Amino acid sequence: MKRNIQVLLLLFTGVGLLHISLLTDLYLRYVRPGLRPALIASGVLLIVLGAVSAARDGFPFNRPRPDDDHDHGRRGHQGHGHDHSQGPRIAWLLYVPALTILFLAPPALGSYTAARDEAKAKAPTAGDSLFPALPRNGIVELSLNDFSSRAVWDTGGTLSGHTVRLTGFVTPGRHGTWYVSRLAISCCAADATVRKVRVHGASAPPADAWVTVTGTWHPTGKVGTDDASPALDATTVKRVPAPKDPYNDAVVTRPGR
Repeated sequence: MKRNIQVLLLLFTGVGLLHISLLTDLYLRYVRPGLRPALIASGVLLIVLGAVSAARDGFPFNRPRPDDDHDHGRRGHQGHGHDHSQGPRIAWLLYVPALTILFLAPPALGSYTAARDEAKAKAPTAGDSLFPALPRNGIVELSLNDFSSRAVWDTGGTLSGHTVRLTGFVTPGRHGTWYVSRLAISCCAADATVRKVRVHGASAPPADAWVTVTGTWHPTGKVGTDDASPALDATTVKRVPAPKDPYNDAVVTRPGR
């Protein structure tokens, strides 16, 4: 690969990382908030490496390196009319990922991923305080993770008799069904796991639309077994803006307004 291509890749990638992590919140589409300092440091390091390489090689003025004349003479002596050290012409395609980060950041994972991955509700462990009682009055806002765990594993039935509010994006299912969904990550989008709740009693908004669904628990299967699945009988479905951090499903349980 030509040195010019290597230098530009370092610079473009470094600038792209700084753009999404320092100047915008776009990095939240790919990693957890705690990794922001590492992204900034990586962007700075790449730019420094690119600048050092450019200064050493005389880029963009392409000053000949000391061994250029020697190599040219050797190639002429061998009778070759072309330079085998040149990279392939399609090497410019390596710019595409770096420029994409800089000018056209890919969206966060959404319904395409959620529809193709099995949702698993987290089971309580012996060290957990199991499921505390919910407020008796008003609408209770829950994370999809909390609601799903209660709907599948809470044999005490703390969801019964409560109206809850869930927020997530729309994932179409089979035969007209749909789910309100979230994706949770431990480190980055590559390890995303799915949380989704089937919605009954309301028409599906467009795929990937962010919505707040209010309703009551729809028991499905025997609670406390793998046959149970999270579902909700909806009373209202409201479109809402997408959050800055699409993977943060944490919600402080509180009565609705």
